Amino acid sequence: MKKLSVRRRHPLAAVVVLLLALAATGGLYAAFAPTDKAQADETAQSLDIEEGKKLYEVGCGSCHGDGGQGTSDGPSLVGVGAAAVDFQVGTGRMPAQQPGAQVPKKKVIYTQAEIKALAAYISSLGAGPAIPTESQYNPEGADIARGGDLFRTNCAQCHNFTGEGGALTYGKYAPTLEGVTEKHIYEAMQTGPQNMPSFGDGIMPDQEKKDIIAYIKTVNSGESEAPGGLTLGNLGPVTEGLFAWIFGLGSLIAVAIWVAAHTAKAKKS
Repeated sequence: MKKLSVRRRHPLAAVVVLLLALAATGGLYAAFAPTDKAQADETAQSLDIEEGKKLYEVGCGSCHGDGGQGTSDGPSLVGVGAAAVDFQVGTGRMPAQQPGAQVPKKKVIYTQAEIKALAAYISSLGAGPAIPTESQYNPEGADIARGGDLFRTNCAQCHNFTGEGGALTYGKYAPTLEGVTEKHIYEAMQTGPQNMPSFGDGIMPDQEKKDIIAYIKTVNSGESEAPGGLTLGNLGPVTEGLFAWIFGLGSLIAVAIWVAAHTAKAKKS
């Protein structure tokens, strides 16, 4: 008696049948076509770039060049990234009032939507650090003590031990960090504005940046105590030495004059 040969189905046969069915109903296109959200995000990004270009041409192009290539009045913006724009424009430093050794912080003249559009346009000129998300700069749960160590190692030489700021050379200075938002502190570390070195992710990971932000926010808040009494601006030996010279030495001179005057009267009498 002959044995019936059983034909085994190929393992991919079911997949082929499914794909054919999807193609027949148009489901194959729906499965692989971009989603509505992705299309909407792409459209919004294009609109931001277009709007940002208009804002750039009016407020930035005269110094940084028509295409962001830079001029003698302003550096190139190609590759600086959206984070640098968000920091510089979001703190009012840009557009600058006038060229100088240091561009100071001032009132912000752009809305947040306009800043976002400008950042999108500059980012389109060349890849650079993106605007950080809240999860990247939110210091909740960070190690404040570790942040203090990192700050004293990397930042205190210019910004002082508590972020009060300090003078540099040739009219430059490190600004105070009091009142600066967490996002802008993170962006400053990421992009290195003006005289500040940049601390990219390869040098300083997100967690270390969070620790530093937590330290700055704590030391400049009501949670920070000053066991020694008056902080004198938290500027350390500079103001303490000045106080000693003016009041300490001045008091000694006043006492010496008083003693000499009374000694002279005693001798006359």
